[in-house]
Amino acid sequence: MASVDLNSMELSELKKLQKDVTKAIDDFEERKRLEALAAVKAKAQEMGFSLAELTGDVTKKKAGKSAGIPKYVHPENPAKTWTGRGRQPAWIKEALDAGRSLDEFLITKS
Repeated sequence: MASVDLNSMELSELKKLQKDVTKAIDDFEERKRLEALAAVKAKAQEMGFSLAELTGDVTKKKAGKSAGIPKYVHPENPAKTWTGRGRQPAWIKEALDAGRSLDEFLITKS
């Protein structure tokens, strides 16, 4: 590698050299990372797995987990519902604070 006399360079040249070296280092590290990733993927595939399966990145659907069926409805706005799980919506809290019963908002099956 050629020796560079840094003492004879201007500040702008030094800053450009620093920027170029930083970019070269980043590019080198990314190239090596991608090579390592490709090698690991190939080895996993050779052994009958995907890399995601080995690292636990496989997205698993939660069985039986749903948004829930609404159990309570707002008396004036039927678009506002609540399943009865989780935090109470503001309209339920306000009604309970005003002395109303939760049973008043139950959705009745017809």
